[in-house]
Amino acid sequence: MEFSLWENILLGVMVLGIIFWMKPGIKSSLQFSKNAESDWVGVLVPIGLVVMFVIFLVSMV
Repeated sequence: MEFSLWENILLGVMVLGIIFWMKPGIKSSLQFSKNAESDWVGVLVPIGLVVMFVIFLVSMV
């Protein structure tokens, strides 16, 4: 699926408009994330469980 030149330009303008429209929210989210403490255990435990479950499923075949 190939877009024409005017469609690419319109898509680029829309993306830039959305970025500028959401800029205050993005800026405050980045500021909040800098001040938040990291919770790597909360991320790594579910990923580890999924990996162990996939290994279990592969070993059952």
